[in-house]
Amino acid sequence: LHHSLNQGCHVYGWLEVSKVTGNFHIAPGSSVKDVHVHVHNLHQLGPSAFNTSHTIKHFSFGQSFPGKKFPLDGETVIANKGGVMVHYFVKIVPTVYVDLKQNRLLTHQFSVTKSKLDIDVNSPDGLPGFFVSYEFSPLMVQLNEKEKPFTHFLTDICVIVGGVFTVASLIDSFLYHSSRKLAEKIRQGKFN
Repeated sequence: LHHSLNQGCHVYGWLEVSKVTGNFHIAPGSSVKDVHVHVHNLHQLGPSAFNTSHTIKHFSFGQSFPGKKFPLDGETVIANKGGVMVHYFVKIVPTVYVDLKQNRLLTHQFSVTKSKLDIDVNSPDGLPGFFVSYEFSPLMVQLNEKEKPFTHFLTDICVIVGGVFTVASLIDSFLYHSSRKLAEKIRQGKFN
């Protein structure tokens, strides 16, 4: 065990869960059931052995669709003092995505908040590791992919041309009035 203290690991896989509130975690030590409670035996490792720094490469619920966001992708947590308990609270929203050909994809989107706590492994206040608590929303979102009609394109062009015309008119007006005032001051001899 001591020869692997400076090593890390890559954890990957997938979980199939029921659509009810739940949780899962990745934590050091050996897992033990004690009076119907899940605990970890950390006595075989010293406090300096706990480095629960991690980077999440990809984390998702359900299949991907165009424009889907993955809020935990690229998330990095550095444990500066050894053991850190990072708890992610995830709200999962069932989503139906309907593409242009009317193919329906039942998937999920999620939002997340994070709590980070430095852990003293000699106290019973927590367990260093990566914890995810998830909850399914009772509401469902339906996203329908639609093509923009040609009239929207024409409207966008008109908006751009109108904006350019307005800005050009403002600049022209400013330059015209400034030059008239400057010419008036020169004519009156008030300009040095």
